[in-house]
Amino acid sequence: MKKKLSLLLILLMIAALMSCKEKEVVKETAVPEAVEKSIAGSYIGYSWKGESKGTALEDASQKIQTILTLDENGIITDASMLFWKLSGGSWYTRQDSTARISADLSINPQAATPGSDYKKGRSMFTIDTHDTMSLYAVKVGADATTALLIVEPTTRYMYEIKFPSGYDFSTTIEDISVDGTAGGFIPTVRASSSGLIKPASWTELEGQNLLSISPFDHVMVDYGIFKGLGKTSSMKLFLETAGVEFTDGKPQESKLLYGRHSSGGWQGNYESIQNFIIGKKAADLTSLVNWSNERWAKAINADNFFGVDYDANSGATKTAQGSFDTIAGATVRMSRESTSFQRALAASGIISEDDVVKGRF
Repeated sequence: MKKKLSLLLILLMIAALMSCKEKEVVKETAVPEAVEKSIAGSYIGYSWKGESKGTALEDASQKIQTILTLDENGIITDASMLFWKLSGGSWYTRQDSTARISADLSINPQAATPGSDYKKGRSMFTIDTHDTMSLYAVKVGADATTALLIVEPTTRYMYEIKFPSGYDFSTTIEDISVDGTAGGFIPTVRASSSGLIKPASWTELEGQNLLSISPFDHVMVDYGIFKGLGKTSSMKLFLETAGVEFTDGKPQESKLLYGRHSSGGWQGNYESIQNFIIGKKAADLTSLVNWSNERWAKAINADNFFGVDYDANSGATKTAQGSFDTIAGATVRMSRESTSFQRALAASGIISEDDVVKGRF
């Protein structure tokens, strides 16, 4: 009898357990929705000298670095663009505009020897600066003797003139020669060998003035400190604009004054680029250069390098530059700066490396 009762209890327990299993509510685990990664953050991109020849970034002696800061909506809230150069084992930025300059008013400037056998001339100025782009300097002595230097943007030479005491400063810019003739602007030192115009002889500049060497000289009076001046402007007005004070038509003694004309040299141009970029939606600004321009598009090869191998007879050009309308606010050539910018965008995922046009460095 006890065995039967035990067996019955076991059967009842099994039945109860089975009943509970049937009534058990199965809870489904919810799969979390995919969370879209925020684009907010800072992204870095580079272009560098020698990339088209196989030079790696870490081995380059010059590079342009762009840092973009994006918010969650992809708006560029901050931007930094730096042109780095390596010298003596140390890096410095090309747009560092600090300079140490002195002038010796006892020196009479002498022209450099231009062309393939270039030799430096005699300068009144001693200059220590990272870059002389768009540099001007002036000093007035106690007897009103005045020394003026200005770097012309297309030949890239320093043009100097010494105004003796008693000089007629009503003389206009167009009446002052630039071919090395005594009494005119003397091209004394080549600031860069990469000038657009490379005179083999100074006779090539006969009949020209500081603003007529090239149509691109317009940048000196369309932008920056000398904006609004022209070839008929007097040297008095030119010097006053540079900071020289006059009394009764006579320049007053001053310490050496200097600055950067046009768009302000590398510093001014890069600041303009940064100001242009900030506030833009990154997805809407995928390049600083408009590569639909036919002359530029024809100079991009199969490996997406610009200005390396191209047919000039087709109308293609190796220089993406816009001194009249500017590119991204700058008057300098812009293909390499655009590369650096695009690579920062690629780092953010907005574009890919395949979209990057590698500019001519």
